[in-house]
Amino acid sequence: MKRVDFIRNSVITAAAAVVPSTLMAEKYPDQKQSFTINRNPLKIGVMTYTIAMDWDIETIIKNLTEANYQTVELRTTHAHKVEVDITASKRAEVKKRFKDSSLESISLASGFQYHSPDPVELKKNIEGTKEYIKLAKDVGATGIRVFGNALPEGVSEEKTEKQIGKALAEVGEFGYNYGIEVRICVHGTKTNRPSVIKRIIDNSQSPHVWVNWNCNPEDTEEDGFEANFNLLKDRIKGVHMHELWMADYPYRQLFKLLSANGYKGYCNAEIDGNPDPVRFLKYYRALFLAYQDAI
Repeated sequence: MKRVDFIRNSVITAAAAVVPSTLMAEKYPDQKQSFTINRNPLKIGVMTYTIAMDWDIETIIKNLTEANYQTVELRTTHAHKVEVDITASKRAEVKKRFKDSSLESISLASGFQYHSPDPVELKKNIEGTKEYIKLAKDVGATGIRVFGNALPEGVSEEKTEKQIGKALAEVGEFGYNYGIEVRICVHGTKTNRPSVIKRIIDNSQSPHVWVNWNCNPEDTEEDGFEANFNLLKDRIKGVHMHELWMADYPYRQLFKLLSANGYKGYCNAEIDGNPDPVRFLKYYRALFLAYQDAI
């Protein structure tokens, strides 16, 4: 065999090895598939911090439809301008635009947090959350994201955890009455540990507060990944994924655990931008599905 033919054949062989088995099966129906295709992968969306932070609503719908994503989580302060100060007519317009799109649902991501030892600041965040819940209801969102967002120095951790839990219970009950899920993110200084969020949830003593799993490095610490997941598995209503190519986070294991637990929510990509965002999102979705043996 000539050297050029050998190289060409080697490239073809290597390319064939990475072609999704669904496509291989369509092209070569007599060839046995190497694994069973997962027909029920988890659902994928985008959290607009940061890849979509500069997109207006029209661009969000256009790009995510083209990339075949199923939902979007709108971060406050970004270019889409879905904020508490918009009028009732504008809220109705936002709701209609997303309802008429190919996206299945939307949710909102606030910056409200409940760790401050200053009672005035704490009250401001609680009342702000309630207004944000009303906004979520008006624009047709299913839920909102909130924060702990820290266990401050100089205050006992137990006291702060109880304070966050109590505040979470108040806004969670308010959200429940509006049909909106309130999801506390596993994020922040020390509040980025599942064990801490579990204690906060327990302190809330509320059935109406939920968790946004955040794919932090800390998820693999303490008693291990699966043990940490099990602490919160019955409360997870949202997931934020980051860079799927990072091999030190067990994304494949996370997806298996979510599926085994009957998770019906969305896994939203919270990733940096890209010069060609739609193309990048297509690659990201492909890796998301590949981790689940869905392609």
